[in-house]
Amino acid sequence: MTSFFKGIEELFVDYLFWPLDQLRFMESWWGANFLNWIFMLIGFVAFVYWMLQLKQFNENNEEDKSISSHSYL
Repeated sequence: MTSFFKGIEELFVDYLFWPLDQLRFMESWWGANFLNWIFMLIGFVAFVYWMLQLKQFNENNEEDKSISSHSYL
């Protein structure tokens, strides 16, 4: 059973995380954090998209009354 977990460890440490190890030992701070900048850019684009959708929803005076925990009589 331990050989199974050692195999999983070898797969992740030696093969799948190898590119991240190369980024960690780079001399350039900007190069080492390139992946983080990409993720921040994706998050910023998603945030702007979501805010534009909310603005459009608000300008159309739409309300979602289908989701409620109370029956308003």
